[in-house]
Amino acid sequence: DVVTVSQQLERTGKLEPAGGLAYLSSVARDTPTAANARAYADIVRERSLLRQLIRAGTDIASAVFNNDGETARELVDRAEQRVFDIAEGGFRKRDGAVPVRQLLPGVIDQIDDWHNNPDKLRGLPTGFTDFDKLTGGLRPGDLMIVAGRPSMGKTTLAVNMAEYAAVNPGTRASVAIFSMEMPSEQVITRMLSSIGGVPLNSLRSGRISDDDWVRITGATSQLSEAKIFVDETPALNPTELRARARRVKREHDLHLIVVDYLQLMYVPGTRENRATEIAEISRGLKALAKELQVPVIALSQLNRAVEQREHKRPVMSDLRESGSLEQDADLILLIYREEVYDRNTTKKGVAEIDLVKHRNGEIGTFLLTFQGQFTRFANYAPDSYAEGVLR
Repeated sequence: DVVTVSQQLERTGKLEPAGGLAYLSSVARDTPTAANARAYADIVRERSLLRQLIRAGTDIASAVFNNDGETARELVDRAEQRVFDIAEGGFRKRDGAVPVRQLLPGVIDQIDDWHNNPDKLRGLPTGFTDFDKLTGGLRPGDLMIVAGRPSMGKTTLAVNMAEYAAVNPGTRASVAIFSMEMPSEQVITRMLSSIGGVPLNSLRSGRISDDDWVRITGATSQLSEAKIFVDETPALNPTELRARARRVKREHDLHLIVVDYLQLMYVPGTRENRATEIAEISRGLKALAKELQVPVIALSQLNRAVEQREHKRPVMSDLRESGSLEQDADLILLIYREEVYDRNTTKKGVAEIDLVKHRNGEIGTFLLTFQGQFTRFANYAPDSYAEGVLR
């Protein structure tokens, strides 16, 4: 303030040596005000981003000129990740080891939140009560494998989870579905059947009643407001899938990824060794979940050896090229429906979902009702099974 400063300087006999009142007035006039603080902060942030881009560009060029064996595809992936980190504001998150003292406050806050809200789901709800109780929902950074023999309902279960996360008013999650097995139109038709409760055969045949049209209209309204993105590109490799997922994350945010299914992916240069290829794919999917901090649901086939056994219930070792999948997955779900093998069974419409791996919690088996005509699973209404949970 010119008045108070000039008085203090005059009182001490230093006003004239300091430049006098005219100089103090010019200093006050040229001093930025707090009213423009936001604009100044934007300028600093803009310059910081430009400096980060310059460093990233220099590092990318250096990696290309001094290439130590990486393929062009790998270099592109690394370059894209570097730029994506800058765009997301997370450039400094990958600067290496972090002292425990910096991590502790966040962990303690998380534990305190769990203590104060014991019934609160820690992850994204799926709509399947017993699954959510066992797991706490789909958690950021987790890779979940959903496996089963053909016709067991792998795609149906995963898409149902995605539907609920995207349509449920409490979540309204942004979901990306990489459908390498079926066209996007078929995926949407299944969603209309599931959400609207209209038989899939009716939709495909065109034999639709007036009541069906009402339900279709309601389902269409819900889906049109949902943030669901379907990519039907066949045979993606991990680098391509990461690039597409990053783009969705950057443009629309992202809370869940579904990959249908991982055996349809490929890794260039590994065709001669399928086990090595699947290992690269599973590692890539886990890395993607961790990088974007979203759960990834990947569907997987089971070995045909299941069909040769007297008891057809799958076990974890039945996963095709199972070693890497067992290692990389945080959760593994195996689907079994007795009616697929025995049309006369008394368990028609009953699906056993076996959570055989849960890295951060309990394993267990629970039941769902399979409503095939609507391409959906539903929470099991316990009858002969105690509370729908087998163990």
